[in-house]
Amino acid sequence: MIFRARQFEFIFPRPTLVMGVVNVTPDSFSDGGRFLNANAAVEHALRLAGQGADILDIGGESTRPGAEPVEEKEELRRVIPVIENLAAKIKIPLSIDTVKPAVARAALQAGVSIVNDVGTGREGASMWKVVSQFRAGYICTHAQGEPRTMQQNPAYADVVREVGEFFLERLTFMLNEAGIAAEQIALDPGIGFGKTLEHNLELLANLRSFAKLRRPLLVGVSRKSFIEKLLGAKVNERLPASLACATLAVADGAQIIRAHDVAETVQAARMAEALLARRKK
Repeated sequence: MIFRARQFEFIFPRPTLVMGVVNVTPDSFSDGGRFLNANAAVEHALRLAGQGADILDIGGESTRPGAEPVEEKEELRRVIPVIENLAAKIKIPLSIDTVKPAVARAALQAGVSIVNDVGTGREGASMWKVVSQFRAGYICTHAQGEPRTMQQNPAYADVVREVGEFFLERLTFMLNEAGIAAEQIALDPGIGFGKTLEHNLELLANLRSFAKLRRPLLVGVSRKSFIEKLLGAKVNERLPASLACATLAVADGAQIIRAHDVAETVQAARMAEALLARRKK
């Protein structure tokens, strides 16, 4: 299985990729405001790269539940200087976390290789046209609703089946209608995006069900609020649970882990891989 993102190519099986989170926002749930200054964001990103991040995911609009949308001009003001600076300094892929086609286009022009689209399908063909044009990598994320409303009353008859059907429908359209190759696409079940605690746990417990789609699976659980709902842990106390989820995701076939705590996640992933390699069939 191959994941291609412009000039980058990852061939699986290989060590799990760790995607480091760089939030250039004032209101992200975990580190909002800490890296709003472009220089601070670049320094943080370089630190994550030094800790072993394989990809850096840069976002200028919070996707936390209840977050207000950001104007396109402001999102561009936040992320483009960071992307331009990083593109000149590092050799690993950069990802833009956005739902706006115009922001994705500008980011790709500035040096990004992957579009991480939490609003998969919200902008429909407009976003996919940009991805196709640049031959960018694309993260197809499941989310029910938008950030302002997605946690008000998420409902599914069978969350695992419905997320799988969503992936299949989006893949079919992108491959047949949008001009995007299968090798450009990775899948993210969208933990915390329009899901209750039980929905999140069901998805994490059944990640293997998405393997039949033959695309890399990205899992982002880092510091998310469902951990507090289950364990009572505040944001700065969620690393152990985040690592537990990440380790089990690796064991269940996830190829990419999105994380705030890169050094710890890399270490957990490498240990899980070492043990899995020695497991008797």
